[in-house]
Amino acid sequence: MTDAPFQFFTAEVLRTERVTPSMARVVLGCPDLARMATAGRDQRVKLFLPRPDEREPVMPDPARSDWYDAWRELDPDVRGIMRTYTVRELRRDPDELVIDFALHGTEGNGEGSSAGCGGGCGGTAVDAASGPATRWARAARPGARIAVLAPVVEENAGYDFRPPDGADWILLTADESALPAIAGILESLPPGMPTRVWIEVHDPADRQELPTKAASEIVWLTRDHHASPATADAIRAAALPGGTPYAWIAGESATVKAVRRHLVGERGFDRRAVTFTGYWRRGASEDHLLGAGEEA
Repeated sequence: MTDAPFQFFTAEVLRTERVTPSMARVVLGCPDLARMATAGRDQRVKLFLPRPDEREPVMPDPARSDWYDAWRELDPDVRGIMRTYTVRELRRDPDELVIDFALHGTEGNGEGSSAGCGGGCGGTAVDAASGPATRWARAARPGARIAVLAPVVEENAGYDFRPPDGADWILLTADESALPAIAGILESLPPGMPTRVWIEVHDPADRQELPTKAASEIVWLTRDHHASPATADAIRAAALPGGTPYAWIAGESATVKAVRRHLVGERGFDRRAVTFTGYWRRGASEDHLLGAGEEA
């Protein structure tokens, strides 16, 4: 097993549903899921997806503590495809892990699937612009298997939303890739916490209900087909609350940088009170970034 607080789990799909046109929900189960933990909020896990000709992902020896080096040593054309995702929910009674996948590209009604997961997947034709996680999520059927590297203790290094003591209000931004994290954060906030939220989506139909006890104001932005500074522009034009803020910014890397630059440089936010994460970079896959030794 890898060193605590993270361990490998072999999971299989229990069921799926389409939350919005661009978001697929996959509910996973496994016999030892009761050991898995989450801090909630923006808790990250690593998913390892099978190659198109594999029923389950090819994985390194789980007894090795240097799991990442072991995974890198495997043949890149054979090893499981690693992607980072946010836990949407870890349910109990029964134990279920819920992952929401932002879908990219287009899909048709053709037979078969480019995600071919043996007997566990099939039924949707997906265009070549879709990445492997989108193809897998669109095609996933009950019984499809993946591996998950996840925490086994609630306090772990796999989440970033950590508002300091004394924060008077919260600012959040996201796009579809960070919507599951935004949902988890909003659910975790204390009652009445003033919270301003900006979320970019591809289409108005991709908006979701985001339950929270916080005093939240959510602005949904619909972007065009080109790179857009819509989030930064919207925040620049907004009247923000007074007091001490804490900001959490996630999504496409260029947008994250533009928002952070505005908050720190123009609004005067303490840079230590701004958490920012590029979940993806336009024109670059996670495989490309890993190969370059970078994060999104």
